[in-house]
Amino acid sequence: MKFTDGFWHTRPGVTAFYAQEAYDIEQVGAALRISAPTKVIERRGDVLNRAMLTVTLSSPLDGIVKVRIDQHTGTKAGPGFDLVGAEPDAGDIVVDATGGTLTAGALTARVSPGAPFNLTFEADGKTLTESGHKSIGHMQLAPGAPISAEPTGVSGVTTTGLAPAASYTHAQLSLGVGELVYGLGERFGPLIKNGQTIDIWNADGGTSSEQSYKNVPFYLTNRGYGVLVNHPEHVSYEVGTEAVERVQFSVAGPAIEYLVIYGPTPKEVLERYTRLTGRPARVPAWSYGLWLSTSFTTQYDEATVNSFIDGMAERDLPLSVFHFDCFWMREFNWTDFEWDPRVFPDPEGMLARLHEKNLHVSAWINPYIAQRAGIFAEAAAAGYLVKKANGDVWQWDLWQAGMALVDFTNPGAVTWFQDKLRGLFAQGVDAIKTDFGERIPTDVVWHDGSSPAGMHNLYAQLYNKAVFEVLQEHRGEGDAVLFARSATVGGQMQPVHWGGDNSSSYESMAETLRGGLSLAFSGFGYWSHDIGGFEGMPDPAVFKRWLAFGLLSSHSRLHGSTSYRVPWLFDEGREDAGQSAVDVTRVFTKLKLSLMPYLYQVGLEAHAVGAPFMRPMQLEFPDDPAVDYLDRQYLLGADLLVAPVFSESGDVQYYLPAGTWTNYLTGEVTTGPLWRRETHAFDSIPLWVRGGAVLATGARDDRPDYDYTVQTLITVYPGECADTRTLEVANPLAGSSVTFTITVSGADTVVTSDSNAPFRARLAGGDISASSDRKATLR
Repeated sequence: MKFTDGFWHTRPGVTAFYAQEAYDIEQVGAALRISAPTKVIERRGDVLNRAMLTVTLSSPLDGIVKVRIDQHTGTKAGPGFDLVGAEPDAGDIVVDATGGTLTAGALTARVSPGAPFNLTFEADGKTLTESGHKSIGHMQLAPGAPISAEPTGVSGVTTTGLAPAASYTHAQLSLGVGELVYGLGERFGPLIKNGQTIDIWNADGGTSSEQSYKNVPFYLTNRGYGVLVNHPEHVSYEVGTEAVERVQFSVAGPAIEYLVIYGPTPKEVLERYTRLTGRPARVPAWSYGLWLSTSFTTQYDEATVNSFIDGMAERDLPLSVFHFDCFWMREFNWTDFEWDPRVFPDPEGMLARLHEKNLHVSAWINPYIAQRAGIFAEAAAAGYLVKKANGDVWQWDLWQAGMALVDFTNPGAVTWFQDKLRGLFAQGVDAIKTDFGERIPTDVVWHDGSSPAGMHNLYAQLYNKAVFEVLQEHRGEGDAVLFARSATVGGQMQPVHWGGDNSSSYESMAETLRGGLSLAFSGFGYWSHDIGGFEGMPDPAVFKRWLAFGLLSSHSRLHGSTSYRVPWLFDEGREDAGQSAVDVTRVFTKLKLSLMPYLYQVGLEAHAVGAPFMRPMQLEFPDDPAVDYLDRQYLLGADLLVAPVFSESGDVQYYLPAGTWTNYLTGEVTTGPLWRRETHAFDSIPLWVRGGAVLATGARDDRPDYDYTVQTLITVYPGECADTRTLEVANPLAGSSVTFTITVSGADTVVTSDSNAPFRARLAGGDISASSDRKATLR
């Protein structure tokens, strides 16, 4: 929301009440409370007929300071997000003649007494950011005040679905020279958010719009801190677009709450943020393999499915998961959890036969119940569907005729929905694609009395949580996986998420990657996307370039809208095809499977500390200004750099930061920092190993779920490193692990294992040595 008209004036109809001074600073329990009148108090009469903002500072964790700004403290506050890691009374408070401070670990919030109002956040002797003059305000709006020009969304309503409120509260934090802002959910525009106006409001807008399926009111900057606005409802961000020197965030009503989260590195910011809001669950090893879908509106039955699966096997294309999209259920019945008997007369037998082929099975659902579905009347009679104010079930015809919405604020509805899923799991389904959850109306009444505005974004979290809970119950912790589209804060705890409806073009491939990197900056550990694009039939060259990108992502799925995505439909048999889509699929699927010992450990790191699987360059190289704007390359974990090719010709330009780098595919060694311009065939991609890395690769390339500790290959790469390093390799089948110790002594590199299992080792580019007595010596 924009409230000002340039630097000097407010917009017509806007009355601004800014915190003008810190009149009182006092400790109240474990909090620091500042009374901030909206005029400098010069005489006694100034205290009369005067609005005052109450600013309260507290700390839920070391390195985190929470700020709450209230116009009227008696107003019922919204619930905020579930801050699962919060601890009571984490900060230390000092109030003296110089003002007040709250210190939480290395982060200190400092309030100066008197005017102008100033709240500063400091760490390591430096100011990170501050709220200065006119940066904290409550805005009263006259009817029709032009605070924003919002684009239209579903059914012609505004993006938020809400008319402008009568009042808003905002806070602003300063932006330093060269300070860049990242995050705010999965956003497909520029990775750098400076200069953007962003509405935190989940929407089904595809990947080529400013809307987002996954809105997260959290950003971090390249100055060592992040900020979470603790409001599930609509939050409007002006990132240098109202006051160019500041980030502004505003919410409707008389209060706003935000948390400043210190690093100092971006990875440490995410570590603290995910400790507070929840870490990604562990995902099963089998989920990292290739997923193949029926696609959306295509025709299919068991014979079609088997032709795809058998065709993959005949062509030596390892497949891990087969996915049934919407039409496994009868049209007009979604979601009724019943297989369409006209097409799948024996679902239990079919699923058993798929399991006999060593496949896991995924099935599509959404949280809507069409009125034709047999369970609609059951849910309506039990009060499990969201209602209008007059008590009627809320319904509309967008997507499914007469569809209603499951009310996940009703515990009975959650249990009912989960019971339907239990029946599906009993038939043999292993994973669930939780589609939709963004088109949530605001003219409704929720079972628990939740605010309709607050539930719009939060609905995705309740929906995915309900499904993930019963998946964990069925499969066990660490073996449950979703394929989810919508999310907000906390959604990272229910992986995996995919990027939604993209198009079959290089431009959409690039915007898809930007969305994934933006989501990684927002605390999400795992992410996927539709290889080749969802809409349209991709050109063979687009499909093949996207295969390399998709199979060097966290999770990899072949899925489309109106056309199948089996690789042989693209260019098999064509004399001019060169490297066919089948060949390219085989190359990169087997490459990913051979990397599973390394990749699985990267996933465990996401679960343990919140570091994303696919990492923006800025996350790993925060001190290199050359990476700040890079959005066409990334790292898989800490040690593998990937630069997807976004052209049919194979031309690609990318950057290698300082240090020694080894090309994983060719063995070439080079030294950064440097830019490279190259041309790649379809079966190639820039894939570089960071200097000093030690990679564990596996003995198999036909499946993702095997014992990685059997005949592990340990490769030591050149570059600066400590004389002694350790590397842990997991066995996902048993939940155990083996630790390898790499010691450099003179000309020798010695690899030792704490297990009796034989392994292999080599220096990059050198011969492979077999272990003997738990040890291999490399020269």
